[in-house]
Amino acid sequence: MRTPSRIHRTGIVLAVCAAAGVLTLAACGDDGDSGGASTSPRATAPNSSNFSGEPPSALASSAASKKAEVKESASRAAASASQRAHDFEASVSAEVERNRQEFTRELDKADGKGNAMDSVSMTGKPLAETDNVRALVVTITNKTDQKASYAVRVDFSDADGKVVESTVVGAKDLAAGDKAQPLAISTKPPEPHLTAKVAQAQRY
Repeated sequence: MRTPSRIHRTGIVLAVCAAAGVLTLAACGDDGDSGGASTSPRATAPNSSNFSGEPPSALASSAASKKAEVKESASRAAASASQRAHDFEASVSAEVERNRQEFTRELDKADGKGNAMDSVSMTGKPLAETDNVRALVVTITNKTDQKASYAVRVDFSDADGKVVESTVVGAKDLAAGDKAQPLAISTKPPEPHLTAKVAQAQRY
């Protein structure tokens, strides 16, 4: 039979152990107000062996299709630009030829050297600037008080004074007081030397 003092000591020990157990449970189980670290789950990295490194087939097909469309569009644009350039060059050449024919007709109708010799002057361009092509700047000045067109024939003569080549240039619808500077170009080689002069100039 236990004595009262022994029973009293046993009760104190139980009480202390019980209190300690409560405190331990509280410390471990309460993460709301205790200030301890939370235990939220962490994301798991995907398994890299599940990836092939290639986009899905539908996306790959779409990307290839877009690339082909862009390439085809660029090709069509280049072809269109080339055609436009060709058409423009052809139209310019045709316009130049029509003007040349008109200037020639006016010169054929002119009386002698024409009525505008005093409206035309020439300046030769250095062969170094024209890749050895003989070219002259023909300056046409409309000295009248109204719009006019001009036709000019330039002759190239050899050392004996023989005309070996002629070219026709001009200016259309030149405003009063304005100037035009077409080029008179020879198709002959730079040697032997040729002398250029204004043979006719007609205002019409």
